[in-house]
Amino acid sequence: MKKIENFYLEDPHFQQLIRRSLKGDFLQWAEKELSDFGEMCANEIDERAVHTDREGQPKLIKYNRFGEEVSEVWVNEGYRKTVRDTYNKGIVAYIHKEIPALGRKGNFLYSFAQGYLLSQSEPGFYCPVTLTMATALLLDKYASEDVKGIFMKHVLSTGEVELYEGATFLTERQGGSDVGANVVRAVKNGSDFELFGEKYFASNSGMCGVAMVLARVDGAGKGTKGLSLFAVPWRNTDGTLNGIHVRRLKDKLGVRAVPSAEIEFDGAKAFLVGEPNKGIYYMMEALNLSRVCNAVASIGIMRRAYMEARNYAFHREAFGEKLSQYPMIRETLVNLAAKQEVETSAVFRLIEMYDRVSSEEIPTTEDEAALTRLYIAILKKETAEQAIHFSHEAIEMHGGNGYIEDFVLPRLLRDAQVLTVWEGTANILGLEVLRLMKKNRVHELFINQMKQELDRLPKKYSASIEKVLNGLTILESLAAKVAGSDDETQTYHSKRIAELMVKIFESVVALGDAALYGDGRRRMIAEVFIDHTWKTNEWLDSEMKSLKYFEEIIGMKVKV
Repeated sequence: MKKIENFYLEDPHFQQLIRRSLKGDFLQWAEKELSDFGEMCANEIDERAVHTDREGQPKLIKYNRFGEEVSEVWVNEGYRKTVRDTYNKGIVAYIHKEIPALGRKGNFLYSFAQGYLLSQSEPGFYCPVTLTMATALLLDKYASEDVKGIFMKHVLSTGEVELYEGATFLTERQGGSDVGANVVRAVKNGSDFELFGEKYFASNSGMCGVAMVLARVDGAGKGTKGLSLFAVPWRNTDGTLNGIHVRRLKDKLGVRAVPSAEIEFDGAKAFLVGEPNKGIYYMMEALNLSRVCNAVASIGIMRRAYMEARNYAFHREAFGEKLSQYPMIRETLVNLAAKQEVETSAVFRLIEMYDRVSSEEIPTTEDEAALTRLYIAILKKETAEQAIHFSHEAIEMHGGNGYIEDFVLPRLLRDAQVLTVWEGTANILGLEVLRLMKKNRVHELFINQMKQELDRLPKKYSASIEKVLNGLTILESLAAKVAGSDDETQTYHSKRIAELMVKIFESVVALGDAALYGDGRRRMIAEVFIDHTWKTNEWLDSEMKSLKYFEEIIGMKVKV
């Protein structure tokens, strides 16, 4: 069976996206770096991920040999090597500091490109990277110069100084998604604060050098508006724990590489970040970044699951034929390929928008910011659900082998499952869409933008365009009805609106790719995707395009 040797070089569609988005010397440098990283992810990082998942999971060492509490979190040496390899490639740092070879900063798109490759081998480890990205964002944007001076050079380390991975500690036992119920206290002590209380799901515990923590200053109001944001070092300058006790590590279904813990603060020294009582607003900005990371991890899992399924289908024989010769297998592979490519294009289009609205140098409007938040919500929901679906389909393609831990697929499925929960469940994301509709009338912005893009497409795509326009008509009617309804009706329909929006958006992206690149394979991808997305007859597919286009979509490389 063919082994995947390089996640970047064996993904022509992704190479096209990179070449379309990056230019000049940045593109030339990035392609070399992504090729090197793609090879590393497909080989040594992938091998270490297997070991970490199976035999080398994090362990809590609660006490030392003298019976003294140390709350050390042990991780295996291969995991530590992956930490060094990944951060030294600038996956976090080059968003905020200059790339030495270029003399200028990188951007989010390049970082997310690295994350896409990394997630194909180790989506669990992309969680700590995400947390470190969020930590860097919050410190860079809101911390005082003094606090930045303590932490930033370490959070942005590419090997020059000790690395501080980051963390964001929100969840408390009584709260969960209801962050306003949080009760961790922040007590003033001189110019700084001390924290008291517990966080119930604290990922990257023991590995982070600094955590961004929401806490309530004594005397602050109830709910989310009374929360402030603090930077909390894991250790004091003498190496001792900073008033932090690790109660236990969580025994999780997946992402076993990440040490997630229940922790207690007992006078932990903390530095206020930004203004008091505005912590939730700062953390929501970090949450949007984390949701993009979540979508990137999801499409990475989708890509790996598809590649494993495709390679196995061309390797495995059943009843005297390769699996790839059977029509049902061909249909599955074509639908997976089309969905993965279109969804990857959609996510990286979102990332380009996110880069623009995040930049202080590029003027953007409130409407652009609202649309970006909308796309984050609907794509986070859709990609997470598809990561589970792709893993399931790949397991079924392998039959009994797909259920055996010798293969990567069980780990992909276990790791994918959390992506529907982290950074907001489907219900929370549906409420986010509803909030944007009420505050920004984002449904009207979305409908207008989609119509404009459809109007610019060549007429040869008219049959597919008509299907998307029908979807837009349904959305207009549904959104108008919901906008004028009571709260119960609005919340009931919010997820339906999100699901309809993502179908429309990805269909427009698929047609846009076909028009932009102009090759026959792109047209076939768009046709298959739109027919499958907007299928009107579940039972009879007389055209059988998945079979007709199989060789072009699956068996031929995209020209780059």
